[in-house]
Amino acid sequence: MKRILVTGSGGVAGVNFVRAIRGAPEKIFIAGTDFNIYYINFPDLDLRFRTPRHSDAEFIPKVCSIMRENDLTFLHPQPESEAYVIASNRDKIPGKIFLPQKEIYELGQDKALTAEKLVKSKVPIPLTYILENEDTIYTAFNKIGSTPLWIRARIGAGGKHSLACNKPEEAIMWVKIWVSKGIAQWSDFMIQEYLPGRNYAWDSLWFNGKLVTSYARERIEYIYKNVSPSGITGTPTIARTIHDDKVNQISLASVKALDPTPHGFYCVDLKENYEGIPAICEVNVGKFHTTGSLWSYAAVKTLNLPWYANMSYLYLHIAYNDSLPDESIPQFDLIPADVYLLRHIDSGALLWREDGWKERIL
Repeated sequence: MKRILVTGSGGVAGVNFVRAIRGAPEKIFIAGTDFNIYYINFPDLDLRFRTPRHSDAEFIPKVCSIMRENDLTFLHPQPESEAYVIASNRDKIPGKIFLPQKEIYELGQDKALTAEKLVKSKVPIPLTYILENEDTIYTAFNKIGSTPLWIRARIGAGGKHSLACNKPEEAIMWVKIWVSKGIAQWSDFMIQEYLPGRNYAWDSLWFNGKLVTSYARERIEYIYKNVSPSGITGTPTIARTIHDDKVNQISLASVKALDPTPHGFYCVDLKENYEGIPAICEVNVGKFHTTGSLWSYAAVKTLNLPWYANMSYLYLHIAYNDSLPDESIPQFDLIPADVYLLRHIDSGALLWREDGWKERIL
């Protein structure tokens, strides 16, 4: 029996990953960790442990100790922050991992460095300026020539420090708020062309440079979008699967621009520009989107797709065998188009189609 450890298992994405693995066609022993005394109770685990935060020097020793003492042979770090620390200490991990290299995480975490790489590879991105001071903001408004402009933190998830600004003065005041609080510096921000079109997510799994499979969806509405000045809160309540060759090819090119030999999960965020062309907002290295494993679970439990449509389990299967399955797995459009995932706090989750079909999955 496979015996795995999932770190950050109490977060929404961690809970979804554990659920997807429980939907596998074999029984798997799952232990989980979290630093939060409350959230660790959410996932369906065989064993659960408290650990320090990923930034604590004792995090890696604790994780390694848990693996050795409980004969756990594979480590899946769910949060990107924990995955980066584990990838940086891969030689200490007493079991299998399926993660990109540390240097690729560092590229993906910094949206400014990502943008530089994508520009060099001619992958479409919004026009971007890295802030040095107030003058950079005036330059961006003059050079880009359209409003609003999008200001955001270079590092962080969930639309961190993001805001659409119609005037340079708005952007300057926005940055000064965070600087005055001691939370950020000017160089922690970037200002970009605003992308007004549809919002896409592309999830992909790679093995030694080969794209194993992927699928895309359109984000239609975010959870509690009214509480965020930008309307972006990190995870959608409404999304639908799409089949779009432009999204597929641009997303694939963005991953290859960052990592010539992708290995593990890579998820890409895109939005359409004024011409309707998808442009890359960010490339998340070594992680699944928050709902990625929920789609994996629904794919096999409700849509009755082949076992490999559970990408979370497919990832685990490849990691243990260190090779690809014999089955012919589609590289793109793994999940049928026009299936909606409807979800909200305390409301469960439904799959739905515009013809009226629906089925509860949670």
